[in-house]
Amino acid sequence: MPFSPPHVIVDIERPMKTSDFDYKLPEGFIAQTPVEPRDHSRLLVLNRKDGSITHRRFYDIVDYLLPGDVMVFNDSRVIPARIKGKRAGSGGAVEILLLRRLEENLWETLVKPAKRLKVGAEVEIHTDSTPNKPITAHITAVGEAGMRTVSFNDEERLLAAGEMPLPPYIHTPLKDKERYQTAFSKAIGSAAAPTAGLHFTPALLEKIEEKGVRCLYITLHVGLDTFRPVTEDDPLKHKIYREYGVIESDVAEELTRARHEGRRIICVGTTTVRLIEQDALKSHDGEIQPFQEWVDLFILPGHRFRMVDAMITNFHLPRSTLLMLVAAFGGKALIDKAYREAIDQKYRFYSFGDAMLIL
Repeated sequence: MPFSPPHVIVDIERPMKTSDFDYKLPEGFIAQTPVEPRDHSRLLVLNRKDGSITHRRFYDIVDYLLPGDVMVFNDSRVIPARIKGKRAGSGGAVEILLLRRLEENLWETLVKPAKRLKVGAEVEIHTDSTPNKPITAHITAVGEAGMRTVSFNDEERLLAAGEMPLPPYIHTPLKDKERYQTAFSKAIGSAAAPTAGLHFTPALLEKIEEKGVRCLYITLHVGLDTFRPVTEDDPLKHKIYREYGVIESDVAEELTRARHEGRRIICVGTTTVRLIEQDALKSHDGEIQPFQEWVDLFILPGHRFRMVDAMITNFHLPRSTLLMLVAAFGGKALIDKAYREAIDQKYRFYSFGDAMLIL
């Protein structure tokens, strides 16, 4: 019998405000280190049909999967994108966060201190391997909110000199850099990890496949919006940052087949949701096409989901586009209820925190 997803009612009757997606998180709830093993994090299971909430461990997710389900993962890999350098001449400290490769040796970046780095400014990046021969970076264009286009003279050495770009709310150094990568990451290009995927181990993936679930991999390189809150009072005025996505032809065919056969499509993370929903918007017959282009879909309450039947996600920052997407999928009132419950039950929040399964 084909799967019938629950109907989600838009429960914001007046015009939306960014403040509708705000909440207060008690001090100490932001996870500073990941749980070991990966799949031992907590799992809040939210059922949209009856509004029920169940508390489990992440490895219990197998209990909620059915033979024939399709689970979609983002296989993007985080680049060592945080670069530390010094302003040529003055020696002032500079930090460059690589966001998007425009062409060889040319990157779109986020820089600090932005006000002092104008077009023509030069930054020197010293490495341990060649301390007397720094990599040079030149600011070639200035964008908004600290954005700069930067030209480097040695991209290979640049990436070797970079550090893992942990989110600004994580203050504990990461002992193992691979813990900010998913176990299945391979496509290099993200400025931050697709964190819903951090909970999966190879052994758990094997159990999922043994149950008859098809695991598919698509790519969306996580970009600036992970770091940037929505500042406009009206979220519709927020300009979401483009991220590059890829869906191969064989994956597109399997997703289309699953939809036509009424099998559940379960997205791991908001990134996979955005990518396959943007692809689906291009089609009038419920098909997914091979995809290799920019993704700029901003999902808010009121969005009609065309491909996603369930999703796995972490607990997101207040006023973020990610929280808005989750509210669109689960229904805002129900997501508010789930977040209150997660705080009452002392769940760990954000990138290294616990997870939620929305059915």
